[in-house]
Amino acid sequence: MKIAVYGKGGIGKSTTSCNISIALARRGGKVLQIGCDPKHDSTFTLTGFLIPTIIDTLQSKDYHYEDVWPEDVIHKGYGGVDCVEAGGPPAGAGCGGYVVGETVRLLKELNAFHEYDIVLFDVLGDVVCGGFAAPLNYADYCVIITDNGFDALFAANRIAVSIGEKARTHILRLAGLVGNRTSKIDLIDEYVEVCPMPIIEVLPLIEEIRISRVKGKTLFEMVESEPSLSYVCEHYLNIADQMLSQPEGIVPKEIPDREFFSLLSDSYLSPINDGEQEKNQENLLGFTMV
Repeated sequence: MKIAVYGKGGIGKSTTSCNISIALARRGGKVLQIGCDPKHDSTFTLTGFLIPTIIDTLQSKDYHYEDVWPEDVIHKGYGGVDCVEAGGPPAGAGCGGYVVGETVRLLKELNAFHEYDIVLFDVLGDVVCGGFAAPLNYADYCVIITDNGFDALFAANRIAVSIGEKARTHILRLAGLVGNRTSKIDLIDEYVEVCPMPIIEVLPLIEEIRISRVKGKTLFEMVESEPSLSYVCEHYLNIADQMLSQPEGIVPKEIPDREFFSLLSDSYLSPINDGEQEKNQENLLGFTMV
């Protein structure tokens, strides 16, 4: 099974991805997580450090692909999860998307995909064009991480449209949404009412999840010294169980940008108390479409 995780930048994809990878491993799967971001920090909470990237390895081999072996680019992480980071060119130079595409090609040539029960791609932000869309060409499922805010759902909708396009020629299906960093899901509910899709899980809004990223540990590792966090791990295990059940998945309905904007902006601007009204209007700044 190949799973591509997308979502708005900064929504917590990498933290969520690492915990899902551990949960899948705890359920008996052999898991490979591939970080598809030039920042190369997707697997940080699995390894505790920034592992060498594909681009680092290729540079050291003078870009002779035939000299690269699996052990050169695949690194062991916590809980038996194997880790790869695509990396990318220096900031402001070159194309990170190209590196992601080349990473997928290299791993295919190394037959790495056939060695694992689950391959999880953790993909940069909400970019679904060029090389950053490459994981969608190979994935069985896409999982979108979102919160209950306009920005994240706007990005989720754009990703959903891309999944629909890819599904025309690939086996790709949307498994559903995972809510993160939110205690409310009223806007998520409103979105899925218009664009039906499963809500796989809503993760608890607790500081420990954010802190885990800073510590370089998954929640599963943190629970070894903080047993009170075990209930959080159950949420990730639930996601793993749903994915391992091989859900049918869906091809999302296309909601054009302007229609989506109208849908959620109406919710933001509906009569509510002054404090929430002011906050919601701030959230809408920058989204007026001509």
